[in-house]
Amino acid sequence: MSNFWILILLAVVAGAMAPLQAATNNRLAIVVDSPVLSALVSFVIGTLTLLIYIVASGTPLSNLGLMKEAPPVAWIGGVLGAIFVTVTVLLLPKLGVAMTFSLVIAGQMLITLVIDHFGLLGVPVKEISLARILGVLLIVAGTILIRKF
Repeated sequence: MSNFWILILLAVVAGAMAPLQAATNNRLAIVVDSPVLSALVSFVIGTLTLLIYIVASGTPLSNLGLMKEAPPVAWIGGVLGAIFVTVTVLLLPKLGVAMTFSLVIAGQMLITLVIDHFGLLGVPVKEISLARILGVLLIVAGTILIRKF
């Protein structure tokens, strides 16, 4: 299997983890009676998992000293992640997994068009085209079908 197909497979697996994470976090939220506490537990476990990986892989912790050179916008990733996890836990029992993640994917596609078009956050510019807009509209149409049925 070529590297390209391995990367595609990894992307699909990573994508599959988001609804699984939301569903498991929702289950925990029911037990602890709080989506925010559930999200906190999720981040603590995720942090511990990353720490274990860092130690096992020998990733040098000294590189953390380079954080001070990061631009301010680079620091909001954790905030965005916390909001994402908490909101999906809140939405999942009300909308269902399919509807929640159809809307999440629609939102992701809309913002990716903006990020690509303007080259935001240092990504290469890829201008909005009719085909890309059509792709987003198809995702929105899929979301409408999931909602309807």
